[in-house]
Amino acid sequence: MRDPEQAAEHLARAVELATANVASEGGPFAAVVVTADGRRFEGTNRVTATLDPTAHAEIVAIRTACRETGSPDLAGATLYSSCEPCPMCLSAALWARVDAVYFAADRHDAARVGFDDAEFHKYVTNHDQRDRMPLIELRPDNATAPFEAWEAFEDRVHY
Repeated sequence: MRDPEQAAEHLARAVELATANVASEGGPFAAVVVTADGRRFEGTNRVTATLDPTAHAEIVAIRTACRETGSPDLAGATLYSSCEPCPMCLSAALWARVDAVYFAADRHDAARVGFDDAEFHKYVTNHDQRDRMPLIELRPDNATAPFEAWEAFEDRVHY
């Protein structure tokens, strides 16, 4: 959906949801997924409410959209977020095959109130930041066994 008026409407809804979520045991984040056929799925940040560090608004909205559409593939959908998605949420949008992401506030706005988004973006893009959490590859002899099993499994569902 590339209509600027509709994009502004969906972003306004995400900001409205994010603002209300602050008083509902959630963080100041919300997202709206709009599918190619116009269905709308909303999500709010539930990290502290559910004690789940992956319960970001974008993830919640994507999970809901996938469950309700019956597919992990959201090709043709657009994600509208109250704030620039963190690397985890961007990855989820990529895995879901979302076509575009619109956001209101950015990672620096989030950092000003104590969220690590800007630091996580640095971690992903700058290998010099890996002292925060080392990323170490160890390759046992059977490292590729799961992929060999997947390739041999004729009833696999591609995603």
